[in-house]
Amino acid sequence: MNTESNSWHRSFMPVVENVPEVRLGAQLILASWSVPHDASETVLLILSELAANAVRHARIPGRTFDTRLAYDGGKTVEIEVGDGSPHLPVLKPYDPDATSGRGLLLVEALADAWEVRHRDFGKVVWARVRT
Repeated sequence: MNTESNSWHRSFMPVVENVPEVRLGAQLILASWSVPHDASETVLLILSELAANAVRHARIPGRTFDTRLAYDGGKTVEIEVGDGSPHLPVLKPYDPDATSGRGLLLVEALADAWEVRHRDFGKVVWARVRT
């Protein structure tokens, strides 16, 4: 990613009520960067899924989850959601009748690239969307 990129970073307590806050903050910053609408909607969906996963599966008492967006001004938006859990997300088949469990499948389908990165305490799920 270009070192002159636009960057947005926020930390949130891992409660369900903060997932819409993540989305709203990201929506405002993407609009201020003039990210095209289609790419912006894709970024928001991926970010929402990853934030919901951090709240649902990686909640550590007293620890926040971290979100970051970076835009190079023309080609890509990078998305990161980090949490304190050492447990890595697993992409798995889903039952068509299940009411949840499709988050990473959506990320894989919508992102141009994605991966899980280890950090000193926990992990970061990273994704890239071309604009």
